[in-house]
Amino acid sequence: MAEPVPPLHTSWLGEGAVLCQSDPAPLEPALQERFWTLAEAVRRLPFAREAVPGMNNLLVMIDPDAEGEAAVAAIRQCWATAGRRAVAGREVTIPVRYGGEGGYDLAHVAAVTGLAPAEVVRRHSAGCYVVYALGSQPGFGYLAGLDPALAVPRRDVPRVRVEGGSVVIGGAQTGVISRTSPSGWHVIGTTDLPFFDPDRDPPALLAPGDTIRFTIESLVP
Repeated sequence: MAEPVPPLHTSWLGEGAVLCQSDPAPLEPALQERFWTLAEAVRRLPFAREAVPGMNNLLVMIDPDAEGEAAVAAIRQCWATAGRRAVAGREVTIPVRYGGEGGYDLAHVAAVTGLAPAEVVRRHSAGCYVVYALGSQPGFGYLAGLDPALAVPRRDVPRVRVEGGSVVIGGAQTGVISRTSPSGWHVIGTTDLPFFDPDRDPPALLAPGDTIRFTIESLVP
């Protein structure tokens, strides 16, 4: 029996982009695979300038000379017929120094979750994470796969400076700050692995579909 096609909701962002979303889902892998497949199909359409996957969504940049209703209809047709396909990404291992000066929020995450700091680290490093999308800053990967027991609401007031290489938890997600910037995510460790280098080809270390594994380089509770 054919897999049912989830609903697709489209909305214009200005006059040159269409945001494609489905009904809200908690980082559903099968739904993300559908959006990856939709991106491939849409890129072949003559009016599509760019297709940028997000977390269970897709942003399509439209040629301003294209007829809007026809463009949306073509996107919907792609959604109805494209199905879903996993992306064969790479496996990237990220060594982490947990806690200490570079992981100053580890104790806070432990207190909120009711787990010992060492258990937070064990669970975090035991996970297998999938890169759903890149965004927010160059090279920052939005990952799915965080143990629900480690989910901690983001800070009410973001810090104005969080160093690049900081391993963070925010809500139901984890990730690595790729460039020094403000952030409201909780810092539990740090890594020396470079996630963005404009002189590298490609400049971003991660890509959608990659698998991430964190390893414990050290732990200071």
